[in-house]
Order: sequence, then structure tokens, then C-alpha cells
Amino acid sequence: MTDHITLTDSKTMAYINMYAVLGTLENLCEIDPVASAMLSNQKPISIGFDVADGPKATLYFKNGRCRMEQGCTNCDVKLPFSSVDKFNGLIDGTVTPIPSKGFQHIKFLLKVFTPLTDRLSALMRPDPKDLEDREFFETSTKLMFYTIAVALAQIANNDQIGKFSAHLIPDGEIAFGIKDCVAATIRVKDHRLVTIKKASENPRAAMEFANLDLARDLFDGKVNAVACIGEGTITMKGMINMIDNLNRILDRVALYLA
Repeated sequence: MTDHITLTDSKTMAYINMYAVLGTLENLCEIDPVASAMLSNQKPISIGFDVADGPKATLYFKNGRCRMEQGCTNCDVKLPFSSVDKFNGLIDGTVTPIPSKGFQHIKFLLKVFTPLTDRLSALMRPDPKDLEDREFFETSTKLMFYTIAVALAQIANNDQIGKFSAHLIPDGEIAFGIKDCVAATIRVKDHRLVTIKKASENPRAAMEFANLDLARDLFDGKVNAVACIGEGTITMKGMINMIDNLNRILDRVALYLA
């Protein structure tokens, strides 16, 4: 019998791929000079992703920056996907979508958008040698942090086991971050989670990693979270049941992003 605890589902994966993976392009264009250079001299343009029975979002590119918004009614280029599996195939590199709108912008898709996602991929699934470059290591780890922070909410809202843990979390904000480096807010309301990519001003609970190197080891599964809590390199405070259940969802993140 398959262990149901380890099962991942395609629909949850599609939400993670949309908001946590493609959504990290926002941060990539902000902190990576290579990525922002790709967008220099680029007229404003938007790409909508429309996944049947799945997530729908639009990426807006303007002034060397990128932002994502829910829905895709107002976009220059529209990429439809007939299923969540087809959309996941885009992220895996096994599916090439055909625009249903904005075919004249195909050059942007091929010459700018694809290299941007390749750059994100190189940073998110790096060659171990590349990580020896400190700047690359720091950029890569910060992007992983944002991806994980957003994936937490997607798993809590869509994955069956994630929903069970989310159902035990009371309303309020959880501060999630790497000390003196990057921060996110996990906002909980009626057992649904939303990630905001900035520090929480009024958290009921907090989970903070001591530094980038520790966070990286944790993301890569090289260190044990429980041991780090014991050593004080992961700080947790506030409402324990919020943190406890967030940690359970965090365990699921590793399965989906493996």
C-alpha cells in the first residue's frame, strides 16, 4: 500500500508552480542583476496563464521589474492550459504552450521570458559548483526562501494533508524569515493562508532562521529542524500551535519542491 502521507497531487503542484515558482520571478527581477538586465529596453508587457480547473494569474513586466496578480482577463499574451498536468509540464520543460492571444509577442516569450525562467531555474536548482560563488549562493537562497514561503500557503489551501494542519491554525499572522535578511508574513484567516512577501508588523507567532547558511542547509535537508530549535539557530516564539502546524505544512513543502 502506498504511504498516503508522501503522496503529492497535481492540482496542488499547479498552484505551487504558479504562485510560488513563477511568482518568484518578482523577486528574481528585483534582486538579480542578470535577470533585470534581460528586461532592460523592454516595453511593458503582460503574460496571462489560464489553467483549466486550476490557478489563473498574470505576470506584468515593466521597468525591469515583474509583479504577479491573480486572474488573467487583462493580459497582452494569454497562455491556456487544458489541465493542471499540462501547466506543470510547462514548469518541467516538457510542454510548450501556444498563445491563444498575443501571438505577435512570441519573440518576447522566446527571447526574454524563457531565458528569465531558465535563470530562475539555474538559481533554484543550482549546480553545486555555482553555490561556491557567495553572491550566487545568497541570491539562490533568498529566492528559495520566497518560493517556500508562498508554497506554504498553497499547500495549506489545496493539499489534503496541508488543509488538515491549516484547519488547526487560529487566525492571525505568523512572521517567517531569515534574520537580518529576508522576511515574509503568513496571514491566516478562517484556516486559509496567504503569504505576503514582507515582514509582519503584528505577528501572533514567529519562526526565524539565524542566517542564510543555516536556512540553506535546512532547505536542502542537510540539518534537522528539531535539532536547530534545540541549538537556538531556529527561533520560535508566540502561539506554539501556529508554529507547530506551520512546521507540519513545511514538511510537505519539501515533498512538492523536491
